[in-house]
Amino acid sequence: MKKTTSFVVSILLLLAFSSCKKTETLQEIEAAKIKSSIATTESLGGSSLNVGLGGNGYTAGTGGLINDSGLHNWTSTNTITSVWFRLGLTGSLTVAVKGTVPSGSSNIKVTINGTVFNKTITGTSATITTIGTVNIAAAGYVRVDIQGVSKTGSYFGDISDLVISGPTVASGVQYANTVADYYWSRRGPSCHLGYTVPSSTEWFYSELTVPSGQDKIGSYFMADGFDGGYFGMQVNSATERRVLFSVWDPSTGSTTLVRKGTDITSNGFGGEGTGGQSYLLFNWVAGTTYKFLLQGKPDGTGGSDYTAWFYAPENGAWKIIAQWKRPNTTAYLTGMYSFIENFNPDQGYLQRSCNYGNQWYKTSTGSWTEVTGARFTYDATASAEQRMDYQGGVTGNNFYLKNGGFFATYTTYGTTFTRTATGTAPSVNLTTLP
Repeated sequence: MKKTTSFVVSILLLLAFSSCKKTETLQEIEAAKIKSSIATTESLGGSSLNVGLGGNGYTAGTGGLINDSGLHNWTSTNTITSVWFRLGLTGSLTVAVKGTVPSGSSNIKVTINGTVFNKTITGTSATITTIGTVNIAAAGYVRVDIQGVSKTGSYFGDISDLVISGPTVASGVQYANTVADYYWSRRGPSCHLGYTVPSSTEWFYSELTVPSGQDKIGSYFMADGFDGGYFGMQVNSATERRVLFSVWDPSTGSTTLVRKGTDITSNGFGGEGTGGQSYLLFNWVAGTTYKFLLQGKPDGTGGSDYTAWFYAPENGAWKIIAQWKRPNTTAYLTGMYSFIENFNPDQGYLQRSCNYGNQWYKTSTGSWTEVTGARFTYDATASAEQRMDYQGGVTGNNFYLKNGGFFATYTTYGTTFTRTATGTAPSVNLTTLP
């Protein structure tokens, strides 16, 4: 089984923000993703391991559902349940399924990394049925697809786990094994790019491009984040997309709306923190580059004002999203960063990526300065090794982030990147912005 050890720093960090009432900095965002687990985890190893479908499986098609205890209501031959786990060793891997059938027997097809096995499962109490053995040629994620073929009972069965064994599971195995955190594991890891700017930064500008096909439902591509809020684009459903600007409440007091643009919805929010939220319903298009401009400055009365503008080439003009006042805060823009995340736990098996480019800052008294360096970090889902499909780097003149999809190669925490400077400062008249 997976080895779990208490770690003082993790305990302090996660306890401090477990309620997620106020998430204000990049470090807090990293710590807040796994709320119930106050431990750091090491990769698995042993003679055999149980991979729970509740945290590692996803269903495609109707006639089956996944909850924390596994696959249930499995009635349709069209339902394919895919399960992933990561192996660090090569060699022989044997896969079995653990579950029950309501009566009689069920014939199922199980595909392990492309190799198909047809098996019959039986047993009204938990039974382990060996499916087959395959050779693992390279480290990375293994995919196991389970599909019903025929049944004598009212449904195919309830499957709780894959049971994996063989030389490849002796060490270096990674998958979601903390049941209380399955929600976060199924969402997948979020990862970030941190930028270094002066504490007197009043303006921050960046450009964001989501490659074609990477705009999956549940995605949040965040362009301009700071100590106190964030600004970016979301895919909320098959028919709805948003440009979102949120500012968190400080430890004392509440963030309030100063002004907003036309067609902007504004409200308070809760859940993963509290604060003010504003968004534009806008069907942004993958493959198009959008511009984000953020201003933050003290208001002279003990608070700070944060204002966001969005530029869509389809419209050809800057649009104000909103201006929020954060009380008991005297700060410009600090802790600048970008991130990528999936907020839909049923979409965590899909890969998404985004290109982040042409970052510039301007201090309260200075001129535009280009940002060409970034530092890669990730959240607690990744640090606990519940998911390992996260990546960052440089592509062309842009930084990029990628997560989800169970790809093989991941990026080390704290890796720094340098992109090629564009030398093209923002062409925006700050005095005539709406």
